[in-house]
Amino acid sequence: MKKLSVLVVDDEERIINFLRSKLRVSGYEVLTAGNGKEAFERFHNYDPDIIVLDLVMPEMDGFEFLKELRTFSQVPVIILSARSEDVDKIQGLNLGADDYIPKPFNPNELIARIEAISRRIVQDQKSKPVESLTLKDVHIDFKGHSLTVKGTEEHLTRIEWLLLAELVQNTGRVIAYEELLSRIWGPEYRNDIQILRTWISRLRNKIENNPDNPEYITTVPKLGYMFKQKPA
Repeated sequence: MKKLSVLVVDDEERIINFLRSKLRVSGYEVLTAGNGKEAFERFHNYDPDIIVLDLVMPEMDGFEFLKELRTFSQVPVIILSARSEDVDKIQGLNLGADDYIPKPFNPNELIARIEAISRRIVQDQKSKPVESLTLKDVHIDFKGHSLTVKGTEEHLTRIEWLLLAELVQNTGRVIAYEELLSRIWGPEYRNDIQILRTWISRLRNKIENNPDNPEYITTVPKLGYMFKQKPA
């Protein structure tokens, strides 16, 4: 199987060198860039599978890079930054980052997060999900990453697409909290039910007519979530 590639974007050469060595030992191909502009060049030339992104960089910072990236790509992004304030973390996640690790960081934790994403990528390549689904006034095109509600297109983040696909693929079956967390974020997150509730709430706000009384994504108390409507 082809090695997965990781693009490391950071203006600190020592971080670049350290992560290049660590990731190669862990079995990844490694690309590097010192700022957002260089990162786009590497991205368009090599199409990496995962991006590790610093925020504070010259020319184009991480927030600018991520905002532009998400206009055309859902490649997984892990922010690795010395900016550890909650407001920065929230902004990064809202712009579409999959994870946020503050500096100084534990390299083994970073590798574990990358490997969790890698497992999802490999699993996605093996699975054959539902390509599209129409439910009353909701149309979901998984292949084209397009969601239309009452004729209006809604934007979903990568995490929201992963959650929705997992729920729809298991229509009519209760998926336990721990199972969803492990599949979407990795086994390291299997007990972090609050993060799952937050993302489910965001997803409901985009597809449900009444998020407080959901029709599609229902909660099974103390167990998990279930997608009720059968695919058309």
